[in-house]
Amino acid sequence: MVGHYEGGGVSEKYRLVHELRGSFSVTALCKEVGVSRSGYYDYLDRMNEDKDAESKALIQKTYTRYNGIYGYRQVQLFLHQDHGVWMNHKKVLRLMQEIGLSARIRRKYRHHARTWNTGDRVVKNVLARKFEADAPNQKWVTDVTQYRVGNEWLYLSAIKDLYDNSIVAYHMSERNDLELVLTTFKKAFKGKKDVAGMVVHSDQGSQYTSYKYHDMLPKVGAQISMSRRGNCYDNASMESFFSHLKTEALYPYHIRSVQEAQRRIKAYIHFYNNRRPQRKLNKLTPAQYRNQLVG
Repeated sequence: MVGHYEGGGVSEKYRLVHELRGSFSVTALCKEVGVSRSGYYDYLDRMNEDKDAESKALIQKTYTRYNGIYGYRQVQLFLHQDHGVWMNHKKVLRLMQEIGLSARIRRKYRHHARTWNTGDRVVKNVLARKFEADAPNQKWVTDVTQYRVGNEWLYLSAIKDLYDNSIVAYHMSERNDLELVLTTFKKAFKGKKDVAGMVVHSDQGSQYTSYKYHDMLPKVGAQISMSRRGNCYDNASMESFFSHLKTEALYPYHIRSVQEAQRRIKAYIHFYNNRRPQRKLNKLTPAQYRNQLVG
């Protein structure tokens, strides 16, 4: 018939019987592979009870791998990236609900009032909420956010390229000063051959209205753009990144020191650029999306 079958576990034997049942009798197949006929039918009952068992196991594995932080839409992207499985988002949601999985509650982002310094230099909003770019180094958005650890504050300055949503440079400090922002841009411009004509958008914070900031960007040919006063939506793309950073890398954990917060931020930015797929990037990570240019 099929030769003497010795390999595989019990489930594998039941699966083989199921595959060959159209060509041979179930009784003969069970005898050949060394399982009982009643056991095979029990296997069928279990399989019919939950046809989504394999999908649920894959979802559970993916959910656990990313620390139970993400909801069904991001899990859907990770399934595709990590396992090559594209599952309808409604099915992912249904199966996660059946398993009892849900994203950790996301804290709503609260836009803190800023102290505006309009005594220096303020320019118009050139970006005008057009958060898409056709090529790298065409449009950058930037901002500073803060995170409290006990009685200490950690400040993060970051720059995001709107072509692939990558974080092109960042710098952390316990002081929210001009040097924080200038150092971030020094890192960003290092190795960049041509940024002439690029739009760099920020809010009207004191660092961005300083004379040093306004002297630095024109020297490399960049054009300065600023949000309208107090309007966080004018820089929504940057605000969105900070929200993801805090809710995925900081808020879920009990962080005991500024140094731990710095390590988590550094690790998350690497993960965000290289491992976290985005729906807006055709289900690719920022690094994969940019590499399409080279490929």
